[in-house]
Amino acid sequence: MATVALAVTDGIPLFELAIPTAVFGLAPPEGVASWYELVVCAPQRPGGTRAGGWFLAETPHGLDALAVADTVIVPACHDAADDPPADLVDAVRAAHEAGARVASVCTGAFVLAAAGLLDGRRATTHWSYAAQLAERYPAVEVDAGVLYVDNGSVLTSAGKAAGIDLCLHMVRADHGAAVANDLARRMVVAPHRPGGQAQFIAEPVPVEGEDRLADVLAWALARLAEPLTVSDLAARAHMSPRQLTRLFAAATGTTPLQWLLAQRVQRARELLENTGQSVERIAESCGMGTAATLRRHFGRAVGVPPDVYRKAFRGRRAA
Repeated sequence: MATVALAVTDGIPLFELAIPTAVFGLAPPEGVASWYELVVCAPQRPGGTRAGGWFLAETPHGLDALAVADTVIVPACHDAADDPPADLVDAVRAAHEAGARVASVCTGAFVLAAAGLLDGRRATTHWSYAAQLAERYPAVEVDAGVLYVDNGSVLTSAGKAAGIDLCLHMVRADHGAAVANDLARRMVVAPHRPGGQAQFIAEPVPVEGEDRLADVLAWALARLAEPLTVSDLAARAHMSPRQLTRLFAAATGTTPLQWLLAQRVQRARELLENTGQSVERIAESCGMGTAATLRRHFGRAVGVPPDVYRKAFRGRRAA
């Protein structure tokens, strides 16, 4: 059982505190033998630690317990303008040095940056704090336009709901897409939003446009094996390809073809994890056409070839 330690400090926003609690503190989905043990860690002081200005958190685990956790999650800071608490920074640094995977939600990235974990790395935070993070920590490559960034042992996410995306992404990395999707269904949230998706919408999408786009997305997901084009999607939405492209950009921060490719890679991951189909057959099922095409796009998106991904996932499941 992997230990997930949640670092709680005075004034931490409740929503960011609740996100990892909801993901890693739930009972495991059916069929999952080994899940997470969620441990709440806080400075040991009289009166406990208050979150959100009123919620009292009392726990027997001090910040030193972060060093023995498998994963450490740092929610948002009380005030990003202030220097993070020194004891929290030291504990997070010690945990990473001990081999823990360290992740931040929203302005928790300031804690990771203060600990030196983001030096020379790409990272994100809430878009309204990105300039401040870049100014205070110039060694960090701040990307304000994405939902989350995965550097392997160090992960950062943007504000609020992006923390859910990051937590589900970690579950997906640990247990596979099927388990993460099942958990997302229980939480009634989107099962997978790629980390590279835009953080926010510049202009609200009209309700009519949302309805048509939702229909197009569902329609396309049911036909990933087919050679879909932007014109096909536009015809389904009863609009021109240019109109559809603008709607996609406003609602998802990406293009129709990029979205299609991401969904096909995701479908390939699920099939690699849950079936014994050949790479050639999976390529056909995902609309990639050939194994060579699947290997090229899968490698770019996931970082490893399909065969290596399947072997690694089965190794994790066996463990």
